[in-house]
Amino acid sequence: MSVSWCIAKYKEYEKDVAIEEIDGLQLVKKLAKNMEEMFHKKSEAVRRLVEAAEDAYLKHEFDADLQYEYFNAVLINERDEEGNYLELGKEFILVPNDHFNNLPVNISLSDVQVPTNMYNKDPAIVNGVYWSESLNKVFVDNFDRDPSLIWQYFGSAKGFFRQYPGIKWEPDENGVIAFDCRNRKWYIQAATSPKDVVILVDVSGSMKGLRLTIAKQTVSSILDTLGDDDFFNIIAYNEELHYVEPCLNGTLVQADRTNKEHFREHLDKLFAKGIGMLDIALNEAFNMLNEFNHTGQGSICSQAIMLITDGAVDTYDTIFAKYNWPDRKVRIFTYLIGREAAFADNLKWMACANKGFFTQISTLADVQENVMEYLHVLSRPKVIDQEHDVVWTEAYIDSTLADDQGLVLMTTVAMPVFSKQNETRSKGILLGVVGTDVPVKELLKAIPKYKLGIHGYAFAITNNGYILTHPELRPLYEEGKKRRKPNYSSVDLSEVEWEDRDDVTVRGNYFKVCSISLHSLGVALSRGHGKYFFRGNVTVEEGLHDLEHPDVSLADEWSYCNTDLHPEHRQMTQLEAIKRYLTGKEPLLQCDKELIQEVLFDAVVSAPIEAYWTSLALNKSENSDKGVEVAFLGTRTGLSRINLFVGPEQDFLTAEDKENIFNADHFPLWYRRAAEQIPGSFVYSIPFSTAVGIQMKLEFFQRKFWTASRQVFLSAVLPMLTSRYVFAVPIAQRLKQTLEPCDTEYPAFVSERTIKETTGNIACDDCFKSFVIQQIPSSNLFMVVVDNECFCDSVPPITMEKAIELHYYSCCERLKSQKIRRRPESCHGFHPEENARECGGVPGLSAKPPFVLLPLLLTIFSR
Repeated sequence: MSVSWCIAKYKEYEKDVAIEEIDGLQLVKKLAKNMEEMFHKKSEAVRRLVEAAEDAYLKHEFDADLQYEYFNAVLINERDEEGNYLELGKEFILVPNDHFNNLPVNISLSDVQVPTNMYNKDPAIVNGVYWSESLNKVFVDNFDRDPSLIWQYFGSAKGFFRQYPGIKWEPDENGVIAFDCRNRKWYIQAATSPKDVVILVDVSGSMKGLRLTIAKQTVSSILDTLGDDDFFNIIAYNEELHYVEPCLNGTLVQADRTNKEHFREHLDKLFAKGIGMLDIALNEAFNMLNEFNHTGQGSICSQAIMLITDGAVDTYDTIFAKYNWPDRKVRIFTYLIGREAAFADNLKWMACANKGFFTQISTLADVQENVMEYLHVLSRPKVIDQEHDVVWTEAYIDSTLADDQGLVLMTTVAMPVFSKQNETRSKGILLGVVGTDVPVKELLKAIPKYKLGIHGYAFAITNNGYILTHPELRPLYEEGKKRRKPNYSSVDLSEVEWEDRDDVTVRGNYFKVCSISLHSLGVALSRGHGKYFFRGNVTVEEGLHDLEHPDVSLADEWSYCNTDLHPEHRQMTQLEAIKRYLTGKEPLLQCDKELIQEVLFDAVVSAPIEAYWTSLALNKSENSDKGVEVAFLGTRTGLSRINLFVGPEQDFLTAEDKENIFNADHFPLWYRRAAEQIPGSFVYSIPFSTAVGIQMKLEFFQRKFWTASRQVFLSAVLPMLTSRYVFAVPIAQRLKQTLEPCDTEYPAFVSERTIKETTGNIACDDCFKSFVIQQIPSSNLFMVVVDNECFCDSVPPITMEKAIELHYYSCCERLKSQKIRRRPESCHGFHPEENARECGGVPGLSAKPPFVLLPLLLTIFSR
């Protein structure tokens, strides 16, 4: 009945309706243009910060006695017992700001965070804070130019972190601020070129006790400085070689977060014994780097060996002559563990003769700063070249702007800051990295969901090969068939259009890819629904009249109008913004004319349904047996109409229902299910708890299904799955085909609508259980009949660990699998003007004997 009312209304406007097929190529070109403008805008804001920072440093003269009271982010607004402000803790006005999720911020000034393990009045830090104060006016100017910006910052190579807008930092429960900007991915990727690193750890008998503890912490700190552009492996050595991860013998793995955590867990298993045979370890490291470089899988840029030991009895110059001289393509970084300096000469010689760096680590407190030294060396070629590469990181979780719906997915655009002083050119001094965060939802605004259909999606690939709009998140893998990856690690383009092993494509009928400067934009469009645009014209007056009906709501996360550009617009709802835009009251509002015209048409055409719902409500007593609580309608333009048939005190949208709204990156589940169902059929949704006799949990579906008692019931499709389910083959076989090593979830099941019925027998001890599954006509339901004449209670449910074991998978296989990766276009491994004599040292280091000093001089002066 209600449908016929809307159809009748549609007939009135049918002559003004146009149905257009989506042109994927034209669409991606248009979206690419929008995305490129957004990328350029963010990049220019960062570039202005770089120019200001470099100019300020050029004009500054270092003053070892400089006294400067800056705003310390931990100490601001803190008072002592007498009520006086603490040193570096002056009054700093903080006001809640809705643009920053109502966090108290100061949009006029930045403040400075210094890690707890660093002295906040160290002359190097005080001087850096002083000259970087000039960034304040650029921060504010950038925010005025682009009010959609959120955090802007400068991460200093000295360790301090200047952040705008200013915000107060709170220590953890131990009173510690452990955040070090130099360990962040945006800093690492901007400061250095991609690198392949082999870490050699001495585990001979002399490394027992505290030395081994310091060595492990040093390795862990080195891992912190590796990003997704880098590849690595760790080898422990005494008289034998011990790969920390034995299955990765002779190769390197990508330094993503998952792999680094995996290696950290194995570090605890190291123990010291025997004699250290460094020559064996060096030979292995050089061979591995050489072979890995030839595979084309690594960074194809810088290579380095990190040596962590309490001493070396030789300089091993014959090994370096064999593998590394005269080109010295592999840098050697040596870390002397312990207070003794008996073997410091040999270790420093190795580093200096191979364009590396030497440092001594005596205590755990020394680890962080000493490890950081190698980043300065690797950044030298880029600094000398003055190559300000723009870096966009992969998506990552940021808790600072966490909202009611959880953590926020973020990407960062960053650029390095260099010293432009001519006298320091050969030293290649990196001053730090500037950056600004960009929420992924901001990127999604440039790619309107309504243009792509219910399962269409778009994604941007940066010059580093990372997905910015992250297809692993909603809407691509929301309901199932997803390869969930811990920490949202990046994926390849080849993984976006994922196919089943039986060559059935899951989503998207085609891709269109368009280059955007250093990025690429791809679009996958849905089959069926979403292939066509439905355009209709109504007057503004008529459309606004129906759009303002109290039962009408719009997807507030959708960008009908950009309310972020001007502060006075930020409190507006999308409906308010549309009204002001159409009535000409806010000429500065930037709105999507196409989307607004379509939503006005939807409002007019769907208006008659309200009268039908009203008639039902008036005759509620006659229809009370139907048990209707709410009626709702949704359209592709994000318009919703909801009519409650219960008292106003009932909250229809429970916590579980929060997903059933139109969000910026997905259509609600009920909408997608109905849209992709066969026309004329009904879609039913039944919670797990109401399914008779079976707990529909994927992890134990196989066994629990088999052991269910004999009965007939109607089972709704599982809420987290798509509308295509496969019960047509034994589930055990299906799992074997799709299970991946180290997965933490089962992949979902899909069905083919062409299969109306399937039967089968399941072996169970000494008998067989039979089952029948049939599709229920004109619905999304299945009828399931299970035989209970034999029991499988003796067979425990298959856990994920058992399934991996049964199918002969292992985490090792996952670690070994390398992706084909895009890499930054530029590589700055070495520079002919680089000063390799800047290679570290310790106080009181004795002079080299002549037979060792001569090769050193030959190497460092033959640059």
